[in-house]
Amino acid sequence: MKPFIKKFKLVIIAVMLGGYALISYSFVDSYFEVSKNLDIFATLFRELNIYYVDETNPGDLMKKGIDDMLASLDPYTNYIPESEIEDYRYMTTGQYGGIGALIRQDGDYVVISEPYEGFPAQKADLRAGDKILKINDTETKGKKTEDISKFLKGQPSSTIKLLIEREGEKKPIEKVINREEIKIKSVPYSGMIAQGIGYIKLTGFTENAAGEVKDALLELKKNPELKSIVLDLRGNPGGLLKEAVDIVNLFEEKGTDIVSTRGKVKDWDKTHKALNSPVDLEIPIAILIDRGSASASEIVSGALQDLDRGVVVGQRSYGKGLVQQTRPLSYNAQLKVTVAKYYTPSGRCIQALDYSHRNEDGSVDKVADSLISAFKTKNGRIVYDGGGVAPDITTETPKYSSILTSLVTKNLIFNYATKYRNEHAAIVAAKDFKLTDAEYEDFVAYLNGKDYDYTTKTEKTLDDLKEDAKDDKALDVIKADIEALKAKVMHNKKDDLVKYKPEIKQFLEEEIVSRYYFQNGRLEASFKEDIDMKEAVALLNDKERYKTVLTTIVKSEKPMFNADKDKQKNLRGPKGDIEN
Repeated sequence: MKPFIKKFKLVIIAVMLGGYALISYSFVDSYFEVSKNLDIFATLFRELNIYYVDETNPGDLMKKGIDDMLASLDPYTNYIPESEIEDYRYMTTGQYGGIGALIRQDGDYVVISEPYEGFPAQKADLRAGDKILKINDTETKGKKTEDISKFLKGQPSSTIKLLIEREGEKKPIEKVINREEIKIKSVPYSGMIAQGIGYIKLTGFTENAAGEVKDALLELKKNPELKSIVLDLRGNPGGLLKEAVDIVNLFEEKGTDIVSTRGKVKDWDKTHKALNSPVDLEIPIAILIDRGSASASEIVSGALQDLDRGVVVGQRSYGKGLVQQTRPLSYNAQLKVTVAKYYTPSGRCIQALDYSHRNEDGSVDKVADSLISAFKTKNGRIVYDGGGVAPDITTETPKYSSILTSLVTKNLIFNYATKYRNEHAAIVAAKDFKLTDAEYEDFVAYLNGKDYDYTTKTEKTLDDLKEDAKDDKALDVIKADIEALKAKVMHNKKDDLVKYKPEIKQFLEEEIVSRYYFQNGRLEASFKEDIDMKEAVALLNDKERYKTVLTTIVKSEKPMFNADKDKQKNLRGPKGDIEN
């Protein structure tokens, strides 16, 4: 016991000294409060670990305490223990050691959901739908995706042995795979999508994202027919601020103010300017955003909008106007801490939620409408802070039927694509692939006997009404009417497969195409029914309209940001799957 107490005292002294150094740097005024509470916490932690009736795990207790403390601030201030540093490294660099594939849970097993083209999984002919039975002779039944991910990741050049089950094969297949350094591109796809219109898909802001965008832009400019660009930031959660600044710089003069950051430590306040020579100052740009576009995506779209350098198309962005830095901690741990808010060139901060004023229950509200202010773009157009970046041209938020949601979430579209791939060795080019009516009927037949029941919104509303009436003791009065309405609106799965055939068929085609042409093929297949893309192409083909959007000064009303209304369910691609 004494050695433990002695060791613990040394730890506390070290913490106190470290705390003193930090406090003396920037929090002198609150030194007493900080030191007093550090002392209380240290003595409580010591007494708890010594005298609690059962054995405790000091590491777990401390991690829980730290996580709960940081959760009271904002979702972006996080403690990163040494054991999670590799995952954090992937978030900032896009690099990790592994086989290069996404995995997902399917019942008691984990399956390959999407191998990355050109990486070990694809080279070894692992396919989407392959069920992992063993890893290095270890049974995988009952293990979760997080457990399997730890097995699959590892040092580059090391080998891993997988035993997989593949539909259509009588016996399990053994694969020996050499792990590699996996570097996921920030620009997975670029090319010409219409006459004179180039396209760049940016999925993240990891290291060298700006370099990848520049390379894609220069490659597109080799085409003499290129007249305009679509920059797709949809679903892009952000990343490194520097990369965002450098991307805007590709289209803006050297010396232009791109974004400024302001926080409590005034010495860290900074205006980030374009430091390099631009690539193209004239080419028209349509920037695509949606509710999944956040952080660095909003810096790029907000800056290009404020500078009237491009037209923003799509749905309102997420609304994350906060900047994080990592601070080193003891034992190779890190603290990712929110240090500032960022402001676009017009002076607006697009932060949607006010974490500085929590409700009594700990919940957070959006920035009050009364606090939203108007700002002006370079040409004098009115834009607003709070609630994300509002597009110049708003498109309809994608809405999907209940039956499609069920078919996707229950892996039935995924599993049918696996079946299709095993029955068809090849298909036409991704952009040309279409399921025939006969093939769609085969999918309908495939669903016979499978569970994909669902509740429509109308049915749920009637069920809620029934419960409310029961609480109000009025159910006996209206029960017959509710049941009669339910009978009228009760969905028929067979009818819905016909009614919603176009959207179901589109998702089937995208999933099937991805089995042959991977991520790029999935993207190309999605262009056919992409509302945002069609709007961007139409805009860029209409020079007068494009010019009018950027020069017309309209006195509009303040935006009424509704987080629930603006939410959208993204069913495309493998969601919730884990990189390996």
